[in-house]
Amino acid sequence: MTDAPFHPLTEEQRAHFSWLEAAHLKAVIAALEAAEPQGARFVGGCVRDSLLGETPKDFDVATMLAPEAAVAALKAAGLGVAPTGLEHGTVTAIAEHKGVEVTSLRADVSTDGRRATVAFTRDWAVDAGRRDFTVNAIYLTPDGKLYDPAGGVADAAAKRVRFIGKPEERIREDFLRILRFFRFSARFCDAFDGPGLAACAALKDGMRQLSAERIGAEMAGILALPRASFALEAMQASGVLAEVWEAPGDLAAAARMKTLEPAAPAPLMLAALYGEEGGAGIGRRLRLSNAEKAMRSGALKGAAAFTPEMSETSLRERLYRLGRDGFCDAILTAAAQGRIDENDYRRLKTMAEAGPPPHFAISGRHIVAAGLAPGPDVSKILAAVEARWIAEDFPSQDRQRAILAEELAKTGK
Repeated sequence: MTDAPFHPLTEEQRAHFSWLEAAHLKAVIAALEAAEPQGARFVGGCVRDSLLGETPKDFDVATMLAPEAAVAALKAAGLGVAPTGLEHGTVTAIAEHKGVEVTSLRADVSTDGRRATVAFTRDWAVDAGRRDFTVNAIYLTPDGKLYDPAGGVADAAAKRVRFIGKPEERIREDFLRILRFFRFSARFCDAFDGPGLAACAALKDGMRQLSAERIGAEMAGILALPRASFALEAMQASGVLAEVWEAPGDLAAAARMKTLEPAAPAPLMLAALYGEEGGAGIGRRLRLSNAEKAMRSGALKGAAAFTPEMSETSLRERLYRLGRDGFCDAILTAAAQGRIDENDYRRLKTMAEAGPPPHFAISGRHIVAAGLAPGPDVSKILAAVEARWIAEDFPSQDRQRAILAEELAKTGK
């Protein structure tokens, strides 16, 4: 780390930092600096993303104040405070109904590859030195001056993700940084930093120390990226992907999915990447939610039913059975697997989005209302009406009622 000078934002850079004038951010900075003048700076993703021309989603502030003093300063200014990570020096300040993460400057006392024991410091360069990548260790003063002790500004300009100092040392502090290296590189870079990639490959076994929750969250972030395939190819070549799941990944299927739909979510990417090889285990391994597990398994099951030769009636039946979202998930997975081609996918997606799926308006209550006692016969009649409705290619509700009347007539009702 160097005692770097401050560099004012250029006019071109400042165009992406209009958020410096946001009222809720100014209120948080003013509260902290009332207790410690010039002791608060923006850091992390909000600075990095703005330098890259992107719009930040979250805002983080580093402060020279110790955690208890930061809490007192925020409360003294009438702001809300949530102790989201007080033991690690982090609280969430609430101003104008918006949250801003505030973290005291820290120094690592000890690390074990999963977590760090920290002490609080007043040294900005020491705080920078414990961060992962140079682009995440750029600080910005409230008046628009960059403090860059790790050389992150140049790396951001070059779209380069580089570990601070020796990559091996940064990784051994927290092995999750291996996956973060691939995620950030896929977001910003056209090529991987050579020393960083080599260190990830050499130390990949350390990922076995990590919890499933942490691995799952990072993998979800990678798979959701439009350029997920860029990361996955390097992860497989380096052996990192095998540490996530032992089955070989179908990189071609994953790439096809992202080509068709760059915003394809992680559960569908897992369906493309591992297919049935994921089984139920991949959901446990990555701690997917029940909804995510259902999306992945539903997409695989639905995809298996699609072929290019399906009739229009059969396709409309699939749309009826799966619903619009399930149908679109299934056809995207089928296209990724090569069951249907891109033209078929686009055509079926257009069909699904053209209007609501077929709606079956008859239920058991209609049959009971006609005089049939509740029981197995109701289910049989309902199934018969539905089958005839599908065979007739989903006619109107008037025709559904007519079919029902015909089926009831067979029972004498």
